[in-house]
Amino acid sequence: MDGRKLFAGECEFVAGAANIEALPKGILPEIAFVGRSNVGKSSLVNALTGRRTLARVSHTPGATKQINFFRLRDACMLVDLPGYGYARTSKSLTAEWQRLIFAYLRGRANLARALLLIDARRGIMPPDRDVMGLLDEAAVSYAGALTKTDELSEADLREVQSLAQSELARHTAAHPQIFATSARSSQGIEPLRDHIAALAEAWGNKV
Repeated sequence: MDGRKLFAGECEFVAGAANIEALPKGILPEIAFVGRSNVGKSSLVNALTGRRTLARVSHTPGATKQINFFRLRDACMLVDLPGYGYARTSKSLTAEWQRLIFAYLRGRANLARALLLIDARRGIMPPDRDVMGLLDEAAVSYAGALTKTDELSEADLREVQSLAQSELARHTAAHPQIFATSARSSQGIEPLRDHIAALAEAWGNKV
């Protein structure tokens, strides 16, 4: 399936879950966007779908407090997870959010792939490594996606991408390819669309 064609279709918000009990029934394959607070998850979802306001974008870290599900045609679900690692959020809320995130990642049978978003300006940080370890342990396939790459020079981006790719290669559940993206400039959006379309198509062939 062509990524451009898939993302040109209808995409709509279908559910928001603040706890595991509220998760919608898993029927379609799901692509989960996971990353630190303010890494750009919602912005990337909007850029992929070509809709500026599909996913709520906030400049306040920790703004997304629930798991949001968006149905892309009848091919797959895009899942925007709450960010992790924001120190100013109360410890009780942080623990609650992280339990929700980790319970989803561990237990969602139709999770086709997690996309681990990494701020290109900062590279892989300790909270990201915690999540990578969790995904390895749970045998959840994931791919790395650098965000905000438009804020780096070409040389700096190459270095960050190389370092991130080398680290991901040491993890058993990590996909070998890393995507360099910018929601602002649309860099890397088409390859990521194609990747998601291929996952949706492969899942459909399993059914």
